Amino acid sequence: MKSIKWGVWLTKPFVFFTALMVIKIFLARFVVFDSSSMWMQLATGITSVWVLFCLIEWIAPRRKLGVYLAVNLFLTTIFFAVIMYYKYFGVIVTYHALQQVNQVTEVKGSVFSLLHPYFLFIYTDVVAFLLLFFSRRFRTWGKSLAIRESNVLISAIFLLSLAGCFTNIWIHRDSINELKQAENMGILNYEAYAVFASAMKDVEDPSNITPEAIAELKGEQQPAVPLYWGQAQGKNVIVLQLEATQNFLLDLKIEGKEVTPVMNKLIKENIYFPHFYQQVGQGNTSDAEFVVNTSFYIPKHGAAAQDYGDLALPSMPKVFKEHGYQTATFHTNDVQFWNRKELYKALGFDRYYDSEFFGGEDMVFFGSSDEVLYAKTADELLKMSQSGKPFYSQIISMSSHHPFNIPERKVRFELPERYQDTLVGNYIQAQNYTDYSIGLFIDKLKENGLWDNSVLVIYGDHLGLPIYSLSDDEKNLMKEIYGRDYGYTEMMNIPLIVIDPSAKEPQRLNQTGGQVDIFPTIANLLGISLEGHIHFGQDLLNETSNLLPQRYYLPSGSFVNDKGIFVPGLNFDDGTNFPYDGGKAAETDSTEDEYNRALELLRLSDSYVSQLPKHE
Repeated sequence: MKSIKWGVWLTKPFVFFTALMVIKIFLARFVVFDSSSMWMQLATGITSVWVLFCLIEWIAPRRKLGVYLAVNLFLTTIFFAVIMYYKYFGVIVTYHALQQVNQVTEVKGSVFSLLHPYFLFIYTDVVAFLLLFFSRRFRTWGKSLAIRESNVLISAIFLLSLAGCFTNIWIHRDSINELKQAENMGILNYEAYAVFASAMKDVEDPSNITPEAIAELKGEQQPAVPLYWGQAQGKNVIVLQLEATQNFLLDLKIEGKEVTPVMNKLIKENIYFPHFYQQVGQGNTSDAEFVVNTSFYIPKHGAAAQDYGDLALPSMPKVFKEHGYQTATFHTNDVQFWNRKELYKALGFDRYYDSEFFGGEDMVFFGSSDEVLYAKTADELLKMSQSGKPFYSQIISMSSHHPFNIPERKVRFELPERYQDTLVGNYIQAQNYTDYSIGLFIDKLKENGLWDNSVLVIYGDHLGLPIYSLSDDEKNLMKEIYGRDYGYTEMMNIPLIVIDPSAKEPQRLNQTGGQVDIFPTIANLLGISLEGHIHFGQDLLNETSNLLPQRYYLPSGSFVNDKGIFVPGLNFDDGTNFPYDGGKAAETDSTEDEYNRALELLRLSDSYVSQLPKHE
């Protein structure tokens, strides 16, 4: 008799689908919150599920199986999206990412490479129900479930669950770290909270956002006579953005063979910044273009090109144009990707060159190879120089795009067996090809006479090897490369090389820098004043201290300073320091004042940009 009673209870959709959701909550916990209490995840997660299930029992008692199946699919997709997004960005995805859905087809290779087979286990029940739906017996059973459960019981569960959800959200609403918020609220509660939280904006009056206020927050001490001022005045400027290039590649040898011989030579003969860091978010490559050309921070949610693409942005192309420069940007992909067509209007580039210009020659991933990019771009730059006006050009490389499995015809670096068929090994081969192509570009610039009259700035757009995506074997390979565990300070570190053929001597400058600093650094070299121009970066040739707020790849509240990276816990007090070069962390590595100033810098940037007028 008891077994019959249990059987009846287990066939009730509320109980049955609760059991399925428990499995999925645990799977998400295993991937995202590995160190979190299993029971806390269950307690915070199941209450939000029960709120929805109670609503089904009230609203759709006669069609409950179909509605349960639909809600099960919806919640499963949320958990799946959270897992996949975390594996690349290391943060919790929210509804804001829906505006990027149309980009997935372009980067499907990257998406599939992140897809571990056990992630698909989360959809096992969905597939099973889909197959069962063709069974008449299953449909008949579904109709038999069309009964109304005890209103008292459902009401009690609903009220208790709703109270639990509100309590979890309220208690943890002030945590700055999105990962900690989601861990403590529960994933579904956090997703609901994100909808309401995004409507609350703390906007500063633009009149209070001044260069002086920003300089004070950053702790800048500008010299009366800046070093290198106007050293490259009137020269062409070529800014080369490298796809997914991290700093550890430079000077790296694997079994005696250099991975980046061209860039190794460049850093020994020019100005090199080894402590330089990415500042991008959801938009990755396009975010880097935005940050470098504006010296603003990325938006709180979404990609800069999509959130800010319709604004009249103060920018490097516009400032340089006022000083007699012509401007252009080069990218082998379609200009519509990541809303670049609007972004380039917003930035004020005179013209852009995309797949229509480069064609479909020698395709690698979703555009012509870097060799084609550089060959055709060098020819076009020569034409631009013949106008008698200097040019500012930005060039976006793409052949070393995730998942880095470049065509065999492009492979020039032979890997040891332990690196073969790994993400790390593929990455090294792709970056070796990137380096080789840069060498061809430099040769072409020297050949056509542009080299001696140009400043070349080379930097990485974003990381290539997220910690969250690496297997244990791949992490061991990174440990072999670094001689220590691969962590945040290594992951976020990208190269910056400034090349001026007329410079007197090479320098290795160890001050901390970020992509937001490129615009003011180049302006100093050209002798172009940014006085009165709102920007959040600083001239790296004249500042030895820095504060770089971070978003997306690290939780909000994270920042880079002169000693390393700080990542908050619930807030500053329980945060963690990650020193440069594997050093030992100390409490003095970061201060609460830096933490508050970093958050204020982000708020001022968000406020300033969001209140800019629309472009024509």
